[in-house]
Amino acid sequence: MLSSRTFTAALILLSSTIYVRSSPIYHRTHQNDDVTVATAILDGIVYVNKEIVAFGLIQSNLVESTGDTLGGYGGAIAFKRGTWKTANDGAFSGTIVARPDRGFNVDGTVDYQARQHEIDFVLSPYYGTANLSFSNAQQTLQLQYRNTTLQFEREHKKTSGLDPTGVRSAQTGFQELVLDVEGMVANADGTYWISDEYGPYIYRFSSSGNLVRAIQPPDAVLPRDAFGNFNFTSAADPVTGRSPNQGFEGLTFDPSTNTLFAMLQSATIQDGGSSKATSRYTRLFAWDVFNPAVNPRLKGEGGDDNNSKYKQADLFSTVHATDIHGTKFDNPANPIAVDGVLDSSITPATYVPFVNYVDPIQLARFGLHNGKPNDPTLLDGKWESLALAPIGDPAFPADYFLITAADNDFLSTQGISLGVPFNGGIDVDNQMLVFRVTLPSVVRGSVERTLGV
Repeated sequence: MLSSRTFTAALILLSSTIYVRSSPIYHRTHQNDDVTVATAILDGIVYVNKEIVAFGLIQSNLVESTGDTLGGYGGAIAFKRGTWKTANDGAFSGTIVARPDRGFNVDGTVDYQARQHEIDFVLSPYYGTANLSFSNAQQTLQLQYRNTTLQFEREHKKTSGLDPTGVRSAQTGFQELVLDVEGMVANADGTYWISDEYGPYIYRFSSSGNLVRAIQPPDAVLPRDAFGNFNFTSAADPVTGRSPNQGFEGLTFDPSTNTLFAMLQSATIQDGGSSKATSRYTRLFAWDVFNPAVNPRLKGEGGDDNNSKYKQADLFSTVHATDIHGTKFDNPANPIAVDGVLDSSITPATYVPFVNYVDPIQLARFGLHNGKPNDPTLLDGKWESLALAPIGDPAFPADYFLITAADNDFLSTQGISLGVPFNGGIDVDNQMLVFRVTLPSVVRGSVERTLGV
């Protein structure tokens, strides 16, 4: 998932609906034999990746307060407001709110109730060049599970992780709200926005787990069959709308404009999403969630190969991108790209690669590796969430921590799902990484305000 699930930077110069393509301006320089600094240039601004500074994990067999295995929570993360603290010894602490998607579903979806977990952490950044042992590396980011909050639809009905076709027969109403959560934003009032892949929709839940509000995207995104009926299943391609398991993978919020942004993981079906060869252009959406009547004018499944070839957190800018909300492209009959070729009336966002997760030198510093052997020190495969935190370094005021978490798909040989033990065939721990990055375009103080510090 695009993961974020938090966009940085130039990332807040977004339009209501834009399209993203690659136009890389990216450099790597070796300061010495051990340290590599990566820079990316976007809109004339230089961004710096100062590489990994911490690593931590929670073991794959930990049981959370509902009795299920704690897993999959890399789908979406955010910091619990007011918890970020800086210690005198250079360490940082706080609480991460983390969301799994739809439960242990390797062999099919299950009736897994949506939930979010709170995880306490102590971050002790490591800036040395010597390689740490795998055990010592985990001391740089110590994680402690705290609690779990289950989530409910209106009238206190349980939500579910089942594929929509597995919940009910075709009908006009919903007996059960089904969620495959992939993005999250923490609000100042204690509520949370979450983005969903099934719909895709966006929902707001109270701190106690009750549904408060739902947002529906334009018709072009909603999945429909050949007869124009809604077809929310993730088991087959619709005729138009979002691709299966390719809904709102990224979600973030700009507090200065009360604007909520969500990005599809890939192209809609009519935009070429049925094939990797033609799914280059995806869509980004923006909503004014303070006054929803106002339309602001604003400038999947992985493989089995252990050797990851692409694991990154990247940058994009919409400074020159076309805002097409409210145009013919909201209608699924008007694709923005045909056979992978973008409509000539649209200028896409500019994209540059930035943070590379699988740099072998950086992984070795924390006792990790990419590829064989398949052992506990193997880097997890699905990194799906991002969150920013302030460093407060007066010498580098534009530096931030970029925290990212992996979705382990609940894989454990000692798992429990809905009260039933399971053997997933392998133990994949819940890993987290922390990078230090320089983001000059982030408005000073905005990250602190978002975290309530």
